[in-house]
Amino acid sequence: MGGITWPFLKWACGKRRLARHLAALCPDRFERYIEPFLGSGALFLYLAQTRQPFPALLSDSNAELVNVYRCVRDSVNELAQALEEHERRYYRNPEGHYYRVRDDCRPQDRIERAARMIFLNKTCYNGLYRVNRAGRFNVPHGTYVRPAICNKEALMSASEILNRDGVSIRRADYSSAISACRPGDLVYLDPPYLPITKTASFTDYTSESFGYDDHVALAKEFQRLSDLGCTVVLSNSNSVRIRRLYEGFAIQTVGVSRSINCNASRRTGQSELVVTNAQVIRRQLLSGRQALPASAPRTS
Repeated sequence: MGGITWPFLKWACGKRRLARHLAALCPDRFERYIEPFLGSGALFLYLAQTRQPFPALLSDSNAELVNVYRCVRDSVNELAQALEEHERRYYRNPEGHYYRVRDDCRPQDRIERAARMIFLNKTCYNGLYRVNRAGRFNVPHGTYVRPAICNKEALMSASEILNRDGVSIRRADYSSAISACRPGDLVYLDPPYLPITKTASFTDYTSESFGYDDHVALAKEFQRLSDLGCTVVLSNSNSVRIRRLYEGFAIQTVGVSRSINCNASRRTGQSELVVTNAQVIRRQLLSGRQALPASAPRTS
């Protein structure tokens, strides 16, 4: 992958494999990068290593995830030490240590909380993040042989990027996060996907579900951001209902691998949708209808 440092977290529908494709849809220059469903942050990390430095507003509604990113930014050495201790204990007794941490460990210290989340992410079944209605992580132990729990190189690289000028991390729901968008911003939306079938929903990302009505509201925000003069890129499931919500915008079908599918034979040959308004923004710029800042993106 050409020396790119990739995310330190696994994530359902994570964008590591699609980062280059998504980046090709992004303008070379933009005012700010805004990502309100942060997850593993694959696209942000890729752009941060392949473009000139840019301001970024990174946010998520998952408090534990936001704490992880802040600890990677502010206390990466202490976090790495805590993960190395988890690694030593796990190698001695994998299943015992996993369930002790999952069920009995509720640390209050922010670094220990972050280490717990990364540890569970690296050792749970297929790296799936799922909580029940009470907000308790409930994924079973995975089937790994000595997994690398502490990837110090990835953590240090992410810490350097997150410490750049203009990069902020906060806990917020997506509507609050994108309320600050301005003309010329690049916005990447990667919400919890709309299930294609009634049995396809494998996770609740937080204790509050993201249902079809939420996707309808998000599509309206996509239109609003486009009208505002933002370049918007969105990922979602290859669903007829999603296609209908984004009629009038450019929709691509991309092949993906699903590492979290419990049936290994179904991890390949899957597809999802990528929606963008880049062509709309380009037409607005060429026609002079959109009054964008002088440093706003010029798409080609």
